[in-house]
Amino acid sequence: MSDPEARLAAFRLADSALPVGTDSVSYAVEQFAAADRVTDADELAELVESYLRRQFGPADLVALRHAHTAADDRDLDRVVAADRRLTATTMAAEFRESSERTGERLLSLQTELGDDTLLDAYAERVAEDETAAGVPGNYAAVLGAVSAREGVPVREACLLACHEFVTALLQATQRLIGISHTDLQRVLDELRPVMTAAVDGSSDRSLDEMEPFAPLVDVLSAEHERADRRLFLS
Repeated sequence: MSDPEARLAAFRLADSALPVGTDSVSYAVEQFAAADRVTDADELAELVESYLRRQFGPADLVALRHAHTAADDRDLDRVVAADRRLTATTMAAEFRESSERTGERLLSLQTELGDDTLLDAYAERVAEDETAAGVPGNYAAVLGAVSAREGVPVREACLLACHEFVTALLQATQRLIGISHTDLQRVLDELRPVMTAAVDGSSDRSLDEMEPFAPLVDVLSAEHERADRRLFLS
C-alpha cells in the first residue's frame, strides 16, 4: 500500500477506539466462557482459529471483497447484493443484529466525516429499507465499501478486518475470564498465519460460495440470546 493517506485511513479503521460499537460484541465467546469451553489462552486460540477458518473467512471476508470491488467500480447495486447475501448466510440472529448495528454506525460515521456520493447513497438505502428484503448494512460489507473509497486495497482491507475481528474477540475474552495481556498478544501473534490463510481462502469465492459452517458457534449464540445475564450484545 504505497499511498500514505490510504495507509493512515486503514490505521483509523482498524483502531479499537473507532466509535462503532465493536467493543460491545463477543460473537458468542461469552457463552463459550460461561459454559467453561474457553478457560485459557490455548483454548481461546483454538476457538478463534475456528471462527476465522469456518465462519469469518468464508462469509464476512467474501462479503467484504465483493463490496470493495463493487464500491471501487461505483456500483451500489453490487455492494447491496454482497450485503444482503451475508445476512442470508448468517444463521445466528444476534450476529445479524450486531453486524447491522455496527455497520450502520460505521457508515454513518464515514458519511459524517467526508463527502462520497456512493457512501451517501448506500447510507440512504440502509436507512430507508427496513423490510426483510431491505439493505441491512452489515459491518463487513460497509467496511469493504468504505475501505475501497478510502483507497485501501482489497487484500489490506481483508487483513485489517481480520485483525480487528480477532482483537475484539481477544479483548472480550480478557474481560470475561481474565487472560493476561501478554497471553493475548501471544495468541494474536500465533494467529497471524491463520488470518492470512483466511484472507487467501476468500479470494476466489463468489457470493454463491459464501458458506460459513460453524454449528457449535450458532448453537451457543442461540443460547446466549436467551441468557439471563449478558455482558455483550452477541
